[in-house]
Amino acid sequence: MAKKETFTTKQMLDWLGYYADLANLNIEQVKILNICEKMGNVRPAIEMNHYVLLFADESQKDICYVLWEAGLANCKVLVGTGTEPGSSVDRKLIRDMIDDELSGPTALLIENPDAHESFKIGIPNENFTPGPINYVGNEIRAVIMSKLSVDAEDVVCIVTGESIVIEAAMMAWEGTIIAVETDQGSLVSMGENVDKFGVHNVEIVPDVKPETLRNLPEPRLAFIVASDKMEEQIRDLLKKNPHMQFIIYTLELDTLSRMQSLFEKYGIRTTEVLQITVAKTNKKSMFVTQPTPWLISGEA
Repeated sequence: MAKKETFTTKQMLDWLGYYADLANLNIEQVKILNICEKMGNVRPAIEMNHYVLLFADESQKDICYVLWEAGLANCKVLVGTGTEPGSSVDRKLIRDMIDDELSGPTALLIENPDAHESFKIGIPNENFTPGPINYVGNEIRAVIMSKLSVDAEDVVCIVTGESIVIEAAMMAWEGTIIAVETDQGSLVSMGENVDKFGVHNVEIVPDVKPETLRNLPEPRLAFIVASDKMEEQIRDLLKKNPHMQFIIYTLELDTLSRMQSLFEKYGIRTTEVLQITVAKTNKKSMFVTQPTPWLISGEA
């Protein structure tokens, strides 16, 4: 059987130079993303960059339909086929390509004139798929994301924090977010949100047991929404990374009061305790205070 054709680094650079000359582009303006035999965060990349050079193949044959469904119908596309530039290039809009299926190596230069070149944390809750849990307020989530300090290649484990998973996955676009959802309803809605936002660097698992995490990358940080399983989760995560950093989210004073002794039991140094309070006006112009969580940070 012939070896499957994929793009080499040289071939991708050749396509970059070819399109830069064709479209009179500065290559510093172009974000390169290769999704051959894998799925990258295509939608966030296009939403955040005016130009994305996307390398794809038949393993993601419906990518144009996916982008159309994501609301990117008006993006302009230069489409070239093959691993080497030189064949004819078609100029299209995403909306004209929803029935086009990729049949082999394809280089697509996607222009999004409406791109926002910075990621804005705090996605409104109404943008998420309704699930069995109440999403944390987007202002509170913005503070949580600031505390997580996720970088592009980061690996973070998030236990029962669906909306935080999505925002972290957008930030760690070259990393991995391990999303732990312990009940079936949350597993389903987590998968729906991953598809809706186009973040395909999320690994959804039902627990953090060693056998579940065995083939996943080692997380730097774990964000845990406190529950009766929390101690077991901390113990299992330390088996994966003995130097794990933790951020615990809780609304309960009882949980807050026992966190120091729990951390000490597992050799975790408490680094910070933070309470977040947000009050907003309602339709009657009255201030309504949202639930006020504590964030307890620690490092093994």
